[in-house]
Amino acid sequence: MLAFSGDLDAPALGVLEELLLDPRLREPGAWTLDMTGLDHIDLACAYALLRTVTRTPEPVALTVRGARPSVHRTLRQAGLDTVAAFTA
Repeated sequence: MLAFSGDLDAPALGVLEELLLDPRLREPGAWTLDMTGLDHIDLACAYALLRTVTRTPEPVALTVRGARPSVHRTLRQAGLDTVAAFTA
């Protein structure tokens, strides 16, 4: 599980992409992104999440948990809803 809080925007993009390249993320076949503490995500960061999930060598079951309406909307705009299940 990855937990996010605060804002994910342009200044955080490099750190997010580095985190998402961690080889340990390649091991599990199911990821949960806990976004209950996330106030804002911009499209660049949402696309980074989408790229990571769609480029994994093995399929990943992705669940996004607790996204606020504005965060959920941005993730949908990036297309993450095509590869993820959203839960409250």
